Amino acid sequence: MTIRIGIINVSDRASKGIYEDIPGKAIVEVLTEYIKSPWEKEYAVIPDEQALIEQTLIDMADNRNCCLIVTSGGTGPAVRDVTPEATEAVCQKILPGFGELMRAKSLTYVPTAILSRQTAGIRNRSLIVNLPGKPKSIRQCLEVVFPAIPYCIDLLEGPFIECNDEAVKVFRPQSV
Repeated sequence: MTIRIGIINVSDRASKGIYEDIPGKAIVEVLTEYIKSPWEKEYAVIPDEQALIEQTLIDMADNRNCCLIVTSGGTGPAVRDVTPEATEAVCQKILPGFGELMRAKSLTYVPTAILSRQTAGIRNRSLIVNLPGKPKSIRQCLEVVFPAIPYCIDLLEGPFIECNDEAVKVFRPQSV
């Protein structure tokens, strides 16, 4: 089974070419360090529009068979920040522990982490994880949640993701 990972940078300015797509590249960089198995990326840079975010998440999950979809941006309190709402709208299950852990980690760096609304959820057999939009924060958040991601994908009957133990220690329970 091919490991396909969706990466979506939600940014009005990056989608118009005003800003370089640095967050999306930061996600690819971290995942490349962490994942040892061969994987392919499905990539999108889209504006902060809830209907378009939902459509892109659905397409990556249902049509492109991404076992993991990672978004960046749109998780703050600004009026146009709607990534968590789009994620919740397309998921059957929400996994609030992801957001709780990312905020806890971010609070060790900045007090404004309490304004962040990252979340995660399951759409069919895809795990969707919302990250903040700053590259430094993307790395910090992935460091704390990625150890649970391969096992979550195992539970969703997705592909087995082998990881680079020198870069990240993933957790899979021992078989009984």
